[in-house]
Amino acid sequence: MYKIARENLPALYRALAAERELYLPVRKSGQVNFAAWDEGFSEEDLLFGLAALKTVKSPKDVFFPQSETLYTCKKDGRKLTIEPEALKAQDFVVFGMRACDVQGLKVLDKVFLSEPIDTFYAARREHGTIVAIGCKEPETSCFCSVFGTDCTEPAADVAAWLTDDFLYWKPLTEKGEALTGQLKQKGPFARTSEADETQVESEKAVTRRIVERLPYSQLSLDGWDGDATDEKFGDALWEELYKPCLACGTCTFVCPTCQCYDIKDYDTGHGVQRYRCWDSCMYSDFTMMAAANNRTSQMQRFRQRFMHKLVYFPANNDGMYSCVGCGRCVDKCPSSLNIVKVIKAFAAKAEAVRGGEN
Repeated sequence: MYKIARENLPALYRALAAERELYLPVRKSGQVNFAAWDEGFSEEDLLFGLAALKTVKSPKDVFFPQSETLYTCKKDGRKLTIEPEALKAQDFVVFGMRACDVQGLKVLDKVFLSEPIDTFYAARREHGTIVAIGCKEPETSCFCSVFGTDCTEPAADVAAWLTDDFLYWKPLTEKGEALTGQLKQKGPFARTSEADETQVESEKAVTRRIVERLPYSQLSLDGWDGDATDEKFGDALWEELYKPCLACGTCTFVCPTCQCYDIKDYDTGHGVQRYRCWDSCMYSDFTMMAAANNRTSQMQRFRQRFMHKLVYFPANNDGMYSCVGCGRCVDKCPSSLNIVKVIKAFAAKAEAVRGGEN
């Protein structure tokens, strides 16, 4: 394991950016999101971004952009040409992801790297190296532990931990080792001592104790699995739960695992670009076809979101849930209607039924 003094982090960023494209969390217009490295970023905004626990949007759009061109069609007289968009070919680093967002990419891998493989996503995964930072002060909206994630041990190419004085750096994969080898030649790296590693482990233990006391850490997933379709789909509780939903789609756009997209055409005046952009199952025109929509009510669309996260996805992916407990939907839903509330409502109903039987 290595360490870098906090005051040397700007030098580390420049060393990273000299080798590859660099994406990292930065404060812009009062909000923290991932952005491509720019020398114009102030040190204050970079440090604020790194210290922030969660970005507003997840960093998934580095690998699955909110909008991307797939190919361009051009017509010259009677001749029609199709020019596919080039796949990502340059190596890059995503610095500062959290354990929940790394787990979110594993969910996306199940979707985009299964046959037929999405070549745009696959190229970005191939060329991307992830440096993830262990959490130190989880927020009350966090519940990643419910889905089996240890926020202090991000399973990335490089795991890092930030203390008051140092950033500790531990390569975990071949990509991580390769990046570390490049940086050691020019970056301000120093070997850690036994005392350093003891301090890191001590801070991890403190964080885990915080996690145990978070309000949603004891959330139970009993009854939510790949075999729950018949039990949950027809439950009348959905008719009550969905009513505050505004169908704004905020939950899907901040979520690190939502993968739905639409494909559209844009006339540039010099050709037609076919592109894809994020879509939301909360929208009334989602999956609209010539024969209209197979989900005709907001209740059905609302139910689809949570059934997919907690039932359909684990049914098709060896029990893996399509939620990582990042808490962004808890933070951002304008109606305070989120996956935690849904799970709790069904748990309360099940408890009431058990009480009535006794």
